[in-house]
Amino acid sequence: MNLPKRKHPRLKGYDYSQNGCYFVTVCVKDKRHLLGRVNVGRDAYIPPTVELSEIGKVAEKYIQNIDCAYDNVSVKNYVIMPNHIHFLFLFYEEPHINGGMRASRPTLFTVIRSFKTMVTKEIGYSIWQDSYYDEIIDNENGYFEAWRYIDENPLKWTLKKGEDY
Repeated sequence: MNLPKRKHPRLKGYDYSQNGCYFVTVCVKDKRHLLGRVNVGRDAYIPPTVELSEIGKVAEKYIQNIDCAYDNVSVKNYVIMPNHIHFLFLFYEEPHINGGMRASRPTLFTVIRSFKTMVTKEIGYSIWQDSYYDEIIDNENGYFEAWRYIDENPLKWTLKKGEDY
């Protein structure tokens, strides 16, 4: 049986621990709707909202902990959808204190792996697709596009009737 070779999704030779901004999507295995559901607004002035499941609430707890767990990583924006999560991460240089040795900087892979591991440990089983998708944001316009994409994702979900968005 000849299976296609899986393409490695990371940019070869790129240092994913360096200062920068990353747009990341983490998906639930088999596209299962385990993280919550999108509720449509009552009228055109009330946008759709995401109602988190218990698993979605666990995921949100660990998303909100990322800024505390890593001195040089900040979650600037995120949205938890029924079967995936979009993040906007900022990695930045933490100033040296008293000239001491600096701990090694986490990579984007380390942050995502830790997040998935903590959720898995708390709920007792893994719900995650093996990898994740990332985009390196290299300018202000890309940053604002990613931010808007995250903010508008629940609306896109309702317009596409729950397709992966």
